[in-house]
Amino acid sequence: MTNKRPVSIFDVIGPIMVGPSSSHTAGAVRLGRMGRAILGRQPERAIIELHGSFAQTGQGHGTDKAIIAGLLSMPPADERLPFSFAHAQAAGLQFEFQIADLGDEAHPNTVRMTLSAAGETVRVVGASLGGGQMEINQIDDYDVRFTGEYETLLIRAEDRPGTVNTVTGWLLEHGVNVAFLRVERQKRGGDAIMIVEIDDAPPSLLIDDLVGISWVRWVRHVRKSED
Repeated sequence: MTNKRPVSIFDVIGPIMVGPSSSHTAGAVRLGRMGRAILGRQPERAIIELHGSFAQTGQGHGTDKAIIAGLLSMPPADERLPFSFAHAQAAGLQFEFQIADLGDEAHPNTVRMTLSAAGETVRVVGASLGGGQMEINQIDDYDVRFTGEYETLLIRAEDRPGTVNTVTGWLLEHGVNVAFLRVERQKRGGDAIMIVEIDDAPPSLLIDDLVGISWVRWVRHVRKSED
């Protein structure tokens, strides 16, 4: 098993997209789509903080419209992207953009999104890496790392003995093959987030089974980026 990312066709010719920049437009759309998937529904309110190059040139490159388009589940090639603000208003999505300094270690094309809907709030930090590729670095206060190159299950649960064995047992029972699995926690005995990257989309029954476990807080299925 290796963590080396395979070369994608996007690395060679770039993504199909609307907008002038793969980093500031296509990657930003995918970051918005990821944020929506991690929240688990259409956001009702979004506070979007832009860092570095995103903050300096993002408006001119359409980064702001691209992120909103992603939160509305539009793909990078959607012709509605330049008009995403109007579509957000029609969809009832209230949003606010801010400038933020996320530190010297943050990638120049980084965004922090605080997304809320139906009484739930999640904070997602991610970066656009170029060529339309992106990476999620943080969910709430948990450091994570995944790129959307695999179908991904995010499982927030109590940090207790046997959680990994239970989850992998359910995956085995449903015939799901694990590519990568990581667990991130802040302290022993608190909550943890399990990031499970898998080869194929999980059956809905599997997600229902995982949600039904008493110590699981929530489960999100982040679909593989194919647009």
